[in-house]
Amino acid sequence: MNDAEALRCVEELWEAHCRTLREEEERRAEVEGRCMSWGGVSMKYGMEVIGEPGPEGYPVYIALHGGGGAPTPDMNDQQWQDMETYYKKGVKNGIYINPRGVRDTWDTHANPESYLLYDRLIENLIVFCKADPNRIYLLGFSAGGDGVYLIGPRMADRFAALHMSAGHPNGGSLVNLYNTPIQLQVGMDDTAFDRNRVTVQYQMYLDSLQQENPDGYLHNVYVHVDKPHNFRDNSAECQQVMIDNKAWIHTGIVTRRMVDSNAVRFLEGFVRQPLPRRVIWEMNNRHEARMRRTDSFYWLKASRDVQGGTVIAHLDPEENGIVVEKNDTGCQVTALLRDGMLDLDRPIAVIYPDGHRTEHTVVRSRETAEETLRERGDRNYIFTASVTL
Repeated sequence: MNDAEALRCVEELWEAHCRTLREEEERRAEVEGRCMSWGGVSMKYGMEVIGEPGPEGYPVYIALHGGGGAPTPDMNDQQWQDMETYYKKGVKNGIYINPRGVRDTWDTHANPESYLLYDRLIENLIVFCKADPNRIYLLGFSAGGDGVYLIGPRMADRFAALHMSAGHPNGGSLVNLYNTPIQLQVGMDDTAFDRNRVTVQYQMYLDSLQQENPDGYLHNVYVHVDKPHNFRDNSAECQQVMIDNKAWIHTGIVTRRMVDSNAVRFLEGFVRQPLPRRVIWEMNNRHEARMRRTDSFYWLKASRDVQGGTVIAHLDPEENGIVVEKNDTGCQVTALLRDGMLDLDRPIAVIYPDGHRTEHTVVRSRETAEETLRERGDRNYIFTASVTL
């Protein structure tokens, strides 16, 4: 198969995939009924299409409600209803989605079944609703902010950017956000679970990640002066926030400035790069998302048996190869390839941290394209070749 044949293969498979899903009664029922089920739980969601699509389709804003752990569904039902409009006012063009957490637990948005359902939701939106797969945004408030902290890094290759307000990271890692911008917001007086200070600690955590990797980890953090758990991150008006969050943590000094803290306006400026030059993939938290169909992250793939360690790799067009900067997983990892990433008609070099180099002849195959399409249901992640790192 040459490059032109591979391109036609990808187009044919994607068209057939969309046609098949549109003909499936179950899929149509999910979209029409605004509800998906898996593993004994259901994810209901509200949806509104606003304005006109862009050249590649509608941007999508997935807004997670507050609430969390509760003995009855009432609190989360009310919070879900509130989120139906909370961030929507900032959306000029796009699809606004507000999912209901699958269980009434503290991690209502990040139960093991949730991840597969988000994948399915995104795939349905792409196929049925003209969603732009490179402009999918995740945002949330309070327990919804907890969800952003947990879901975002585990599914970072699905989102263009993230916004977290008034949540707690619960010790979650943000290492996988190298290619995914994130904004954090919290009230200065939100002392429950130490949210105010933990948010600034995570700012410092992101600062340190960015210092080690200057081309990634784009982030922004606002502490709203004299505000409790609730503050305005959905307003058309500027809000008063701290100038120096770290100075406040260390000295208690409060400094002030006015900023545009609107969550949607932050998000809407970003477009996902599905095939970034460099990928950082920490696998320590894969178990929580174990029900997903995919074993891949951007253009890397690893057996789901791998539950720890980190892989860092980048594409080097000059060497026509892949540079493995780090792999302490103890297992082999696969690089998924398609034309445009490297020249697949020439040997693909794999260069290891010790300087050792191997070269591989790759063969484009329909089977690889079919397998990778099944995994993520995203045309951008249909690959036609692979090489073991």
